[in-house]
This record gives sequence, structure tokens and C-alpha cells, in this order.
Amino acid sequence: MIVHPELRILVITAAPGEGTTTWQPVTDGMDHVHVEAETETPADLRGYQAVVTVDASVSNIDSTRLLTFVEGGGTWLALAAGQTQPLPEEFGVQPGPIGPVTELRVLFTERDNPLGARLPDAVYVGGTYQPLQVHSDDTETVLYVDYHYQHSSVLTRRSHGGGHLACTTLQDFSPSLVQRGLYRLLRQCQGLAPPPERSLGIGILGYAPSVGRLHGIGAEHTQGLHLVAACDLDPQRLHQARTDFPAVATYTDAAEMAADQAVDLVIIATAPNSHAPLSIEMLQAGKHVLCEKPLALSQAETQAMHEAALTHQKHLSCHQNRRWDPDFLAVRKVVADKQIGELFYLETFVGGFHHPCGYWHSHAPVSGGTSYDWGAHYLDWIVGLLPHSIEAVVGTRHKRVWHDVTNADQERIQIRFSDGREAEFIHSDIAALRKPKWYLLGTGGGIIGHWQDFSAVSFDPLYYYAKDDIPATEMMPEITLHRRIGEGQIEPTQLLLPQRDPFAFHANLADHLLWGEPLAAPLADSMKVVAILEAAAKSMSGGGRPERIDGG
Repeated sequence: MIVHPELRILVITAAPGEGTTTWQPVTDGMDHVHVEAETETPADLRGYQAVVTVDASVSNIDSTRLLTFVEGGGTWLALAAGQTQPLPEEFGVQPGPIGPVTELRVLFTERDNPLGARLPDAVYVGGTYQPLQVHSDDTETVLYVDYHYQHSSVLTRRSHGGGHLACTTLQDFSPSLVQRGLYRLLRQCQGLAPPPERSLGIGILGYAPSVGRLHGIGAEHTQGLHLVAACDLDPQRLHQARTDFPAVATYTDAAEMAADQAVDLVIIATAPNSHAPLSIEMLQAGKHVLCEKPLALSQAETQAMHEAALTHQKHLSCHQNRRWDPDFLAVRKVVADKQIGELFYLETFVGGFHHPCGYWHSHAPVSGGTSYDWGAHYLDWIVGLLPHSIEAVVGTRHKRVWHDVTNADQERIQIRFSDGREAEFIHSDIAALRKPKWYLLGTGGGIIGHWQDFSAVSFDPLYYYAKDDIPATEMMPEITLHRRIGEGQIEPTQLLLPQRDPFAFHANLADHLLWGEPLAAPLADSMKVVAILEAAAKSMSGGGRPERIDGG
């Protein structure tokens, strides 16, 4: 896999354990970032690139030693929230008076600051208002808050010797602008930031009318990505690619596109049975690879893909864009916040009573089977919500109505986790009555998500009006949270869903490739999804016998 530059951080705090907990939201999920905590300043700081202090005024902080560390090229970030004692004058700032507890709007001072690439323009954070008072002209205000119609500094940076001194009075590091801004600041101070003009060239292998254009639009709307090439065997599809993106180079041979030096990352958007060989070919050619879902059709294939990525130190991941679906985000937040207690049972469903499509999606030797289509998304949701070791998988299928296609009419996958939790996914093309899209049970409540049917009505001069049904899969379900309150009473609350960000997946991809920030859908999860699908297919062929997954 791609190797990101290491960043070694020491957190110094008077309270044991507080340092890593305070800093965890900033560096969580990044294997190349190593965080250690000490209760006092070590005599030898040579193993670290950055030191973070919690309240730099306390006696356990050796300012002289830390300033020497900075002069030698290190970075010292002081978390000064609530601090009343002065910082060393070399910081160029001092913590100001402590104000009221309130909600504050945080922004970058420079709108085009490279640290803010693909981050929100502004976020609201809670906490105590405490400005940083700047005393030196060469001190840079990185972040500020609006307060009484004035800009108040809350994150600053100043060069000192060969290194940097930074300070913040913010307390809530959970918003992405704050946590990623701090992480990127440390990388930038250490000379590990990507050049601001760096942009990765994207090549699309398999320009399907919908998927290819989607990735092209995503690349063109994402800072740090740009579309440069498309490859397909069909001349009409290549013509469409040039129509959609006039500057794109087109190829009919994958090897020719792989030889294009302008292509940094190849998006594999072909049929699932070709994902593994094409991904490996592109990795061997020195390209990063993003593969459409499912990642492949078997564990043997995903393992070979993973090994190729490791060997060539290139990125490999799967296009799990539905990790940003508003209903999943809402459900995940409720589960993460323990609003239903401990999640122990989960059902998901997709389908209706419709004839399967006439494309390769309905031909099992190419697609993998019924569950490999929508199931790749729904099982990814299950893996994201229940990241536990799997004990067994059971699959069943029905072939009763649609005999002109090779996919089953209905498939059910049941997952039993090693700690007793359970999950189920059903895809049915013969369901006259749909089950809820979401059904979750926890030790303190539950969640249910009902499908919603919508039609778009437009004026038609011939027929007066025209009505088009919108696929239920593209409409957000109505989700209700049910919590037990009092003595056995159940309180229902309809959840408000967040706004959909159509380019969130591509932004996350760019953040990972350029900054080393964590993927929302890591490769391990996509490999686990394929393992579940393969085990379920074996179980279906064996009459529904339980199947185990290597490695859980």
C-alpha cells in the first residue's frame, strides 16, 4: 500500500492518559502517525518531530528544552485553552482573558490556505471563548473565530530557529476543520505537506455511461484531482467521454493508458469479474487503483490485489461511495453515540417485484450473483456498523420466477459474530411487500427505516402531464429512533438526515492520497465484504450450511 511519511508526536500533560485522549480525534485512524504521552519533558526529544503540550504553564513543561528542540527543527504545539500563565515570548502570542462558554464560528484566515483544501469554509464549535493576543508581526493567525464582529485568533504559528511554535485555545477537536487543520499544520511545519499545486491525474478504465461520468465529475469538482484519460473497448463510450470532458485522452487498450505518465490513479469501472486482473495490472504499472464495488469476487482475488499494492507501494481501495448516504450517516451517529445502547441486531433489505435488468449485473458468472450488486453496499454498511469478528455466514437463495437471467430471484445473507451479535441482508426481486430498509436493535432502543416512494411530475404538451417514478433506492427512507424511557415507555423520534455531499467520496480519496488522512471505507472493510459474499455463496450452494471466514 501507499507509504505516507511518518509523524512522531509526543504529548506532554500533567494528567496521565489525558494527552492521548485529548489528541485522539486529530490522529485517529492514521497508522503512519505515532503518538506517545509523558507527564514531563523527556531529556531526549530526538525521536519526535512534534511535541504537543497541554497547558504549557505547568511545572512539568521544560520550556528551555522544548525551545531547543524547536530550534533544531521540531514543532511545539501548545494547547493553551484555559491557560492564564504566559507562554514563552518566542510564541509571539499570549492566551487572552477567558470569556463565556458559547458556540464559536471557526474559519481559516486565508480562504485559499492549502491546509484548508477540501475542508468546510467554516464550522461551529463549543467551548469557552479565549482569544490569543498576538504580539509579534511575524506570527501567523491560521484560524480565527468571529466574536463581537471581530476576528479573534485561536490558532497561530511562528517560525523559531529551524522549527515552528504553534498555539491554540480551541477545546473541541472533533470538527473536521479543526482536527485535520491541526494535523496538517504539524505536517506542514515538518515539511511533509504536499505542494499546494499538487493534483493527481485520474484515468477511468471502463467508461460506463453513468459510472464513468460520475467519477469524471467527481474528479473535476475535487481540489487535488483532475481527469486526464478514459479507456474503453467501445468507440461510442469513448466518444461520450470526449463529449463529457473534451480535454480527456482516450484509449482502447488498458496497457496504453497505464503507460500515460499523466495518469496517477486508475479507476477500475469494468464488470466485477475483471476487477482483480485489471487492478493488479495497473498496480504493477505503478498506478494507484480505485476499484468499483465489489472489490472482487473472492478472497483469493482480493488477497492477490492487496499483495500487489503492498509490493508496489501503491494505493488500493474500493468505491464505497454510499458510506456518505445521509441515512447511513444518521444511523451511524445514533449507534456511535450509544443512543440505542449496544447494537446487537441489524437487518437491511433492498428490492421489490421487478424484472431484473438485462445487463451483466443479472448474469452471475460476470457479476458474482444477486448479492454482489447492492449487497456490496449494504454489507459494507453492516461491516462499518458492526466491526467485530465474524463466526459464521449462512446464505440462502430462491430461483422461482425470473428464469431468463442467471442471478437468483432472492438471496439472504445472515452473519453471526463471535460475540453473539447478528446481522442480515436480503436482496429480493420477487418481494411484493418490502421489508424496512433498516431495522436495528440495541440494548436501549432501536431504529427503523421505512422506504419512501416518490414520483416526479412534469408538464407534457401532449399528455398534459407526465409522471416518472423515482427509484426507492435513490430516495432517503424515513428513519425513526425508538428509545426506552421511564418505566418501559418507548419514545419515537424521527431522525433529521444530513445533507448529501455528492463529492465527499472523492474528497476523502484526495485527502488520503495527498495528506495520509484515513479513508472512510478502508480496504480491509471492502475485503471483508467480499469474504462475506464468497462465504454466503458457498453456503447457498451447500443448502444453507454455515461457512466460516478466514481471519474473521
